Amino acid sequence: MTIVVAIYSEFACWCIPHAEVDALRRAFSQHTFVRADSDEETLARIGDADVAYSSRITREHLAAAPRLRWIHSPAAGVGAMLFPEMIAAPVVMTNSRGNSSVTIAEHVIAVTLVLMRQLPLAWRRQAERTWAQDEFHAGASIRTLRGARALIVGMGSIGGETARLFHAFGAQVTGIRRHPAPQGDVTVVGPDRLHDELPHADVVVLCAPQTAETTRLIGATELAMMKPDAVIVNVSRGKLIDEAALAAALDSGRLRGAALDVFEHEPLSRDSPLWARRDVIVTPHVSGFHASYWREATRLFAENLRRFEAGEPLANPVDKKAGY
Repeated sequence: MTIVVAIYSEFACWCIPHAEVDALRRAFSQHTFVRADSDEETLARIGDADVAYSSRITREHLAAAPRLRWIHSPAAGVGAMLFPEMIAAPVVMTNSRGNSSVTIAEHVIAVTLVLMRQLPLAWRRQAERTWAQDEFHAGASIRTLRGARALIVGMGSIGGETARLFHAFGAQVTGIRRHPAPQGDVTVVGPDRLHDELPHADVVVLCAPQTAETTRLIGATELAMMKPDAVIVNVSRGKLIDEAALAAALDSGRLRGAALDVFEHEPLSRDSPLWARRDVIVTPHVSGFHASYWREATRLFAENLRRFEAGEPLANPVDKKAGY
C-alpha cells in the first residue's frame, strides 16, 4: 500500500517529527510511506495513496485520491475534514481520541484552581512586589473544588477523565452526553438538560466536539443562566462559545472568569480584548500537549494499520454523519 503522511501546520508543534515517519517505514517496510508538508505536496502525492495519516484532507485532496480507503487523524477532532463529499465517500475515518485525555483533564483542573484561588491577582502583586494578603481576605475570594458543582459538557474520553479528577477533588459532577449513561459517581444527562444544569454549576467545562448542534452552544442566553461567580473553561473548539457574548458576560461582573485554550479564530488576533482581561486565562491551544504526544499518536496509527492489513475492525472509528 501507499500511505501519505500529511501532518503539517504553520506551527512546528503540530508538524509530525521525521523520526516518527522513519519509525513507521521501519515497522512496515512492505508499504510505501510518502511525506507531504503542505497542501500542494499533499495534492501532488495523494493520487496513489490507499491510506492517509493526516488531520487535513480537503475537498481537492479527496477528489484527487481515487484509491483512498482510510484516513487516520493524529488528533481527536476531525470536524474540518467532514465536508459533504467526505461524509458521502466510502472512505473510513479514525482518530486518536484518548491520546490527550489525561493532559487536557489536568489542564482543566489547573486553570480552574488558578481562577478559584485568584492566582492571577497574586502574580500581578508579585510583579509589583506588593504583599496583598488583605485583598484576598476582604472579598472572601478563595474558593475550593471540594463541594463545588462541576458541569462537564461532552463526556467522551476527555470529559470522562475530567469528571474523574473533579470528583477526586470532592466536587459534585454532572456530565452532558448525547447518549446519556451512568458513569460511576457522575450523573450523566442528555443535551436537552443543559439549560436546567447551567444555573447550578460553579464550573462549566466544554469538552464536546464541534458539530452543527454544538456550534455557539454557549451564547448570551446560556451565559446569563450561569451561576454568579461561576467559571467557564473551554478545551474543545472555540466555536462552541460566542466570544462576544462571553466578553459581555464578563464585563457584567457576574462570572468569576474564563479559561480558554481554543478560540473562534486561531491564532487569537492581537487586538482581541480577551488578551488584556484579568479574569481570562488565555492559553494557545496547548492543553493537549504532552511529552509523548507524537509517539502515542503514531502508536495508535500503527495499531490500526495492522488491523487494516488484517481486515479487522479499526479502533476509534469516526461516525462521519455525527461529526465525531
